[in-house]
Amino acid sequence: MTNSVKKSAIITGASGGIVVYARELTRWGIETSIIVPGAFTGGTNHFAHAGSPADKARVAEYEAGPYKGFADDVLQGFISIVPTEANVEGVADAIVKVVDTPFGKRPSRVHYDPTQDGAEVVNMVSDRVRAELLRWIGLTDVLTPRDFTVQSKNAA
Repeated sequence: MTNSVKKSAIITGASGGIVVYARELTRWGIETSIIVPGAFTGGTNHFAHAGSPADKARVAEYEAGPYKGFADDVLQGFISIVPTEANVEGVADAIVKVVDTPFGKRPSRVHYDPTQDGAEVVNMVSDRVRAELLRWIGLTDVLTPRDFTVQSKNAA
């Protein structure tokens, strides 16, 4: 890796493991922004391909018990809360905005969720607690990406 190259990664729909991985990349000078898209009923095939387990035997067990129809109830529930004007293009706009943001200034996570389902609040608390732990154990440096261009200028 050359010292003059600033790297970035943009990840969509990430889970907690990706947040840890993003912190691991900071010492390599890779800045990560996690884009959290909400659910959309139009413009994607999200619902057409969601929630279909490969283990058909387990599905049959669930459908024969107290969770009969539960997966469909969840799916219909999500469909019912997505505003009709929700536009998936907003996710692309959020990604472009992050890419256009200078290195070192990019947000670690961006939510674009027309349903406002609470994920943003949960992630905000989780991110804050994780950052406090990293500060507490002396790993503050992994909270921001290392900028090798600044380090090479200071060394010169």
